[in-house]
Amino acid sequence: MKAVVMAGGEGTRLRPMTANQPKPLLPVINRPIMEHVLRLLKRHGFTETVVTVQFLAALVRNYFGDGDELGMSLHYATEDTPLGTAGSVKNAADKLRDDRFLVISGDALTDIDLTDMIRFHRENEAMVTIGLKRVPNPLEFGIVIVDDHGRVERFLEKPTWGQVFSDTVNTGIYVMEPEVLDEIATGESVDWSGDVFPRLLERGAPLYGYVADGYWEDVGTHESYLKAQADVLSGRVKIDVDAFELSPGIWVAEGASLDPDAVLKGPLYIGDYAKVEAGAELREYTVLGSNAVVREGAFLHRAVVHDNVYVGPGAHLRGCVIGKNTDLMTAARVEEGAVVGDECIIEAEAYISSGVKIYPFKTIEAGAVINTSVIWEPRAQRSLFGPRGVSGLVNVEITPELCVRLASAYATTLKKGTSVITSRDSSRAARALKRAVISALNASAINVIDLEASPLPVARFHTARENAVGGIALRTTPGDPQSVDIVFMDEHGADLSPPAQRKLDRVFSRQEFRRAFPGEIAELSFPARAVEDYTRELLRLVDISGVRDADMKVVVDCAGGTSSLVLPSLLGRVGVDVLTVNNRLDDASPTETLAERRRDLQRLSELVSSSRAAFGVRFDPVGERVALVDEMGQLISEERALLVVLDLVAAERQGGRVALPVTTTRVAEQVCRFHGVHAEWTSTGIDALTAAARGHDMIFAADGRGGFIVPEFGPTVDGLAVFLRLLGLVARTRLSLSQIDARIPEAKLLRRTVPTPWAAKGAVMRSVIEAAEHHRIDTTDGVRVVAEDGGWALVLPDPAEAVTHLWAEGADVDSAQALIEHWARVVEEAAGG
Repeated sequence: MKAVVMAGGEGTRLRPMTANQPKPLLPVINRPIMEHVLRLLKRHGFTETVVTVQFLAALVRNYFGDGDELGMSLHYATEDTPLGTAGSVKNAADKLRDDRFLVISGDALTDIDLTDMIRFHRENEAMVTIGLKRVPNPLEFGIVIVDDHGRVERFLEKPTWGQVFSDTVNTGIYVMEPEVLDEIATGESVDWSGDVFPRLLERGAPLYGYVADGYWEDVGTHESYLKAQADVLSGRVKIDVDAFELSPGIWVAEGASLDPDAVLKGPLYIGDYAKVEAGAELREYTVLGSNAVVREGAFLHRAVVHDNVYVGPGAHLRGCVIGKNTDLMTAARVEEGAVVGDECIIEAEAYISSGVKIYPFKTIEAGAVINTSVIWEPRAQRSLFGPRGVSGLVNVEITPELCVRLASAYATTLKKGTSVITSRDSSRAARALKRAVISALNASAINVIDLEASPLPVARFHTARENAVGGIALRTTPGDPQSVDIVFMDEHGADLSPPAQRKLDRVFSRQEFRRAFPGEIAELSFPARAVEDYTRELLRLVDISGVRDADMKVVVDCAGGTSSLVLPSLLGRVGVDVLTVNNRLDDASPTETLAERRRDLQRLSELVSSSRAAFGVRFDPVGERVALVDEMGQLISEERALLVVLDLVAAERQGGRVALPVTTTRVAEQVCRFHGVHAEWTSTGIDALTAAARGHDMIFAADGRGGFIVPEFGPTVDGLAVFLRLLGLVARTRLSLSQIDARIPEAKLLRRTVPTPWAAKGAVMRSVIEAAEHHRIDTTDGVRVVAEDGGWALVLPDPAEAVTHLWAEGADVDSAQALIEHWARVVEEAAGG
């Protein structure tokens, strides 16, 4: 007598465990479910078996081969398309015509007495005998009613509670006579319970139900998968466990290494060549796969860990499943009901919340708190926001679906009926994704004023001046044409503050989105004169007196970006001779590589020197930041550009305040002091700089990375505004940029980055404070330690990466080098400890 093992199901409810492997290969106590089924068949005398395969069929065939290792003969019947439970058996009909046969699922764990079931079938001269089992919750199964003699009276497939009329369900185990195959159409999708059995019952064919006493569990959900593991360890099911019992309930396979100081509380299973270090604690119903490593201080309870998994020191796993070849780093935590797919990396101190699914091949960043499943995104960050807003790969991390959720979360933080500005750069990706953003905002009762393709400063200007409560701009990530940044703005046009970011992050992670009632769906409008309004206000508020009289020539590179939409109307009204390059929108190349940027800056330098221009300026593709070239054709570094523009502004104003990040060279302080200007130091976040720029008597602000703020026009970084201001300053001062640069002292500022585990960052900063106890310190951002000779060092932990940044400045290079070496040692020792 032959058996048919049905092994073609996809197991969609078990994803991500079945995302890249078929359900029958899922391990239960380190053996595939189907292997347990085949061993059950072998115990009951079945040696020749047909296996029906469809989803990832090659993996099943490769694993079991011809069955020789199990002492069986396996044949495979492959379905090109799913044929249903009966159609798949029909597909193997050429191997089943001779005698009665048994059909059994390859993904259910059972020890039902198949020999007794076959006896029952034979004694009742049945055409079909259906294996039945009484279960507490029959909703996911087919219910079967039998009479006192076991004859089937009624079927109902997957009922509701209102339809439940029995707790006796179909196990998918059948004994059949070969003539049943004649009832199934060839090549069509046909099911036993839905098609064949009701038809046979209606004809009065002898269908019987065998109510089994043994164990049966349909491993169809994550809960049932964990339950099956626990039932094996508790002895509720009779299967072969390939291990020896070290002590009651502690099963250890060959070659496993257990430190005597590891804490083991059974029942549990430790696979072959697994390693458990001292101080690790494995508690009830934990299963470790082959070659798994559990480091000191790790805690596992009801965790199922597949092969080749690394569980780092202090990691905490409870009631979860971890796929094969996955690494969980130091102090990672995975909670109840979570599933991590194969070949993932869960970095240090990441937190996977209950019920979250992480699909295969993903990386969860250090310290991230993951409350929603990670399906397509290759990385999950600690928070939504990075240094440029919400960033990621187009249609991988930043998808239309993500944009809808993000915009819905943002809208939920605003009042119904208010307005939001939207804009984008020239890229096709930003254009497509912005449409998703607009739809979500309108559906959440937020009116949208869309500027279409527009420089980011124009979007910030209108966000601050229109009757708007915020804005969203989409731009290609600088230097990465495959990625996009989503910039969220507050009512001032500035980037959202950290508290506002956290509020949006919370709404997004909880997915508590507000939706408008049908009558509240908001409107979309397109302002007619957005660029003209920006240009008019810019010319009104920024001093360009003297430009027409100076007979100046400048070279401007628009970088193929949206500043080309503004410059023609702006420059035509300024009265300056301008040579423009890349003055067009380039939707195919909306950003630039480092090599392209260097090439274009070199070209700009050549054009400035050959045309005898006063200076050259290159905008970034969204018109927000600038690079400067002096009249000699020399590129001015970002640090020096800050000092040059600061000197021009301070020399003209002779008073007022300027805002600068704490990472700026203190040469800036000398420049301010020389001109009677006060320097105000801010943290490195751009939101802090823009907040300071709104203050009273503020004349200048800059971030040292090509970003300048013109406070009389607005509190946000604006490349177009600083260009216009620079025109006026150079025209009135009658000095060239190289002359200004030459009169400013050289800075001796060094920078270094030291790798720092997340868990050590607090200890690092405590150690820095302790080491600096006899020095003056400044905690505006990080810890800045000021030496007696005026030299200083700044230690600043990175908010998004496992590193600590250091800056040091001295009177000369040697003293700066000594400072940075000293504080780098302090950080390294604390991080290593």
